[in-house]
Amino acid sequence: MRYQGILFDLDGTLVNSAQDMYIALNLTLTEVAFPIVSYAQVCSWVGNGIDTLVKRGLSGSIEVNPELPAALIDLAIQTFRSHYGQLAGQYASLYPHVETGLAALAGFPKALITNKDRSFTESLLHTLKLSAHFEVLICGDDGSKKPSAEPLLNACTALGLQSKDVIMIGDSKSDIVAAHNANIDVIALTYGYHQGVNLQDLNPQYLCDDFLDIIPILTQR
Repeated sequence: MRYQGILFDLDGTLVNSAQDMYIALNLTLTEVAFPIVSYAQVCSWVGNGIDTLVKRGLSGSIEVNPELPAALIDLAIQTFRSHYGQLAGQYASLYPHVETGLAALAGFPKALITNKDRSFTESLLHTLKLSAHFEVLICGDDGSKKPSAEPLLNACTALGLQSKDVIMIGDSKSDIVAAHNANIDVIALTYGYHQGVNLQDLNPQYLCDDFLDIIPILTQR
């Protein structure tokens, strides 16, 4: 096989978890007396970690208001974590064909790389019965977040593989840029949380509309 291992993003790639985050964010905004936001807005803000999502919610925009008070941000983040800790996985679901696709790729060593905190990630994976598919789990509170190359390179090390031997699969600019930064090939999936970015403009090696489209790429010789 051309590739010996696979690095997967989580939210927007394997799992649609926006509903959980939407509910938790609006509960948070209500508690700090800020206007609630729409589901579509939350979908467009996901992908850069919880802290950034909360600051976008407070700002009502993908562009964070630099004048937000630090105390307010801290309170809102802690409030969100409390709500999301109770909700993680409750309304989340796998994207179409993910279960079938992961089963078809059972022979590949796989790592999951997410900007989500480990406690929330493990809860989500347990709820959706995904844990057994991955030998390695790299989370946002383990160190640098995507688009840094560090989490991808750490995953390669943990899998015992070199960057040239793996491929990254994700749905966002952060995933593609991280892969480029690590000199790792990348498949971009068009159905996830791309924050309004045209993923093709970021020059992924492959662009796929359906999860099962990755199978022939990964099994080519």
